[in-house]
Amino acid sequence: MKKDIQSLEDIVLLVDTFYGRVQQNELIGPIFNEKLEGRWPEHLQKMYQFWQTVLLEEYTYKGRPFPPHAQLPVEAVHFETWKGIFNATVDEFFEGPVADEAKWRGDRMGKMFLSKIEYFRGYEGEPQM
Repeated sequence: MKKDIQSLEDIVLLVDTFYGRVQQNELIGPIFNEKLEGRWPEHLQKMYQFWQTVLLEEYTYKGRPFPPHAQLPVEAVHFETWKGIFNATVDEFFEGPVADEAKWRGDRMGKMFLSKIEYFRGYEGEPQM
């Protein structure tokens, strides 16, 4: 029987496994690997803090998650791929209300980020979100 996401250790397992799979994915791996070359450990630490804040209400993340994504060369198919990998990783290790919330939040963030990216492609200024 799987358990729910309950601790930072659970977040680390989820994030490390997920991003390991992202790095190997033919569609989104090259985008992430180019953007994060030499900075994967820093990114993973930030993602631990982000998901710890979002899912466990332990407020360790300080930052603005959208601006680093604003200029990425991505479309809906990239977000669907991200979501598929994320949901499969959550489902492999966890079940319960927090696991369900992780998938729901991942879906909502993906839709919001895609909407903002599409908006800013037609905007000449710096994203303020």
